[in-house]
Amino acid sequence: MIRRLYNWTLALADSPYALWALAFVAFLESSVFPIPPDIIMIPMILARPSRAFLIAGVALVASVTGALLGYYIGASLFDVVGKPMLEFYGKTDAAEQFNQRFQDWGAWAVLIAGVTPFPFKVITIMSGWTGLNLGVFIVSSIIARGLRFFIVAALLWKFGAPIRDFIEKRLGLMFTLFILLLLGGFYLVKYI
Repeated sequence: MIRRLYNWTLALADSPYALWALAFVAFLESSVFPIPPDIIMIPMILARPSRAFLIAGVALVASVTGALLGYYIGASLFDVVGKPMLEFYGKTDAAEQFNQRFQDWGAWAVLIAGVTPFPFKVITIMSGWTGLNLGVFIVSSIIARGLRFFIVAALLWKFGAPIRDFIEKRLGLMFTLFILLLLGGFYLVKYI
């Protein structure tokens, strides 16, 4: 099953809809969706290394645009949408205490969540809910997501063939590591 998903994603890179699919996932991941765009972006770059920076740029623009949706959810729809999401992650009780700390450290929270496996959508919603300055939020999101996507793109562009061989020979291990990182991010959300 993992091999079929990997092969499908590589084939998607040659599809005229590839960048749209990446944009859709990157947009949703920043506001409501739990799966990071890397799962599509990395195979796309491996399949078409010459488009690495275009792919990273699409992921960046879509992710920051999706982050604005997350900010809006936190600012305007918190009771309807944001609160149930925070309840899902077990963060409702700590929300008030977090509000003050977030005002002091919000830009750093956006930067850290934007480059790590920490679920970015939690930070985008919290940024809106706490009223983090929108300009600070946007700049922090651009820097964080830009670092994340363009560093991955540059590494895959430069070392793509050996990395692709490594991934394909160890696809099960790579999938397991990806899942562990993803679960680790959710664990951090729940217990920090």
